[in-house]
Amino acid sequence: MKKLLLLLPFLITISMTTMAQTDQRIYDIIDAVSSERIKSDVATLVGFGTRHTLSDTVSETRGIGAARRWIKSEFEKTAAACNNCLEVSYQKNLVPEGDNKRITKDVWVVNVLAIKRGTKYPNRFIIMSGDIDSRVSDPNNFTSDSPGANDNASGMAGTLEAARVLSKYDFENSILFVGLSGEEQGLYGGKGLAAHAKEQGWDIIGIFNNDMIGNITGVDGIISNTDFRIFSEPVPPTETEKERKARRFYGGEVDGISRQLARYVHKNVRTYMPEMNPMLIYRLDRFGRGGHHRPFNDAGFAGIRIMEAHENYTQQHQDIRAEDDIAYGDVLEHVNFDYARKLTAVNAINLASLAWAPSAPIDVKIGGIVEPSAKLLWSEVTGAVGYKIYWRATTSPTWDHSRYVGNVTEHTLDGIVIDNYFFGVAAVGKDGFESPVVFPNGILRN
Repeated sequence: MKKLLLLLPFLITISMTTMAQTDQRIYDIIDAVSSERIKSDVATLVGFGTRHTLSDTVSETRGIGAARRWIKSEFEKTAAACNNCLEVSYQKNLVPEGDNKRITKDVWVVNVLAIKRGTKYPNRFIIMSGDIDSRVSDPNNFTSDSPGANDNASGMAGTLEAARVLSKYDFENSILFVGLSGEEQGLYGGKGLAAHAKEQGWDIIGIFNNDMIGNITGVDGIISNTDFRIFSEPVPPTETEKERKARRFYGGEVDGISRQLARYVHKNVRTYMPEMNPMLIYRLDRFGRGGHHRPFNDAGFAGIRIMEAHENYTQQHQDIRAEDDIAYGDVLEHVNFDYARKLTAVNAINLASLAWAPSAPIDVKIGGIVEPSAKLLWSEVTGAVGYKIYWRATTSPTWDHSRYVGNVTEHTLDGIVIDNYFFGVAAVGKDGFESPVVFPNGILRN
């Protein structure tokens, strides 16, 4: 018995370094996501006729008002089924006529929020969003039918479904499921919520913006139900001139907080859903276009866009019509619900992993100039049982090497020359869930 007690610290260290890379709860979450429920939700949203931001708000059957009330009622049903474990509310902002060319009258942009409050860190959030609104060819046409089945009833339905599935679990960090409005008119819902988060002092881990997660047939003829894209900007637009100069000197041009969030999702999907092909896209969004993660990026938060890999432009922002044997319009029959289920699961497992993980180290410093080793030092994280150092070749898009170093706040990687790699540190929780990797933000002088 005495020998066993003496060995116990060593065995715990070995256990952490060889910890299973998977957790059964994550597989259970994947299996719980229902394509039938997603299909039903998309059909209901399409049934409101149009969800244009400027459309009817009084009718119970048509327009964005009816749509957002229904979304709120669905969140409330989920809350009722889990003993009121979701806090459901509206968050809104008044946008005046003429704010831009797509705002032709005063309009309340109303978001629908459902918070699964964290048991330990209630003010720390990981967010999943879908867009409520839709549009046709003319962005100012708020009366014509605009079903928006894929853009973006699919993302909204995925958010509703993720809330149902994850409501069955408790998390240390909070998860916010949100339907954002005003996306097609100028990203107003995201702007309003990002400002609200700042006002409330929310600690945001990151946001997963889901915009079009249901199409598998591209306009280029490619058909794939496994490919999907993760868009992320390289560095925050809020970096200071001092930070910019340091980045130029020490590296980190593709290592901002949003890029680390994208890599986190990529790694988690590779681990738990190897049948899927996550594609890291190194830009804020599609060329010259925008999405609802951008307002959060603008506010200094980490945010990424998760979406289908192969778009079909004949089914986006189109009047419903037929021309030259092409059926235009974003209608229900073009949505692949099993694919939407897969991308909903992608979101759900990453929401859960981050909500179960400790926060990331705030300060990470690195040294090793003209030395045959790299030394890292980082700030202690409450709730972490250990830390993992990651490194990669400077040309690699992903963290390809790692070492669990135990419950310490510094470590030297002997024989690894600092000039040839990029490095980062993640905090590890008691169940093995990790924070996003933090790229060094300080220098250790020799």
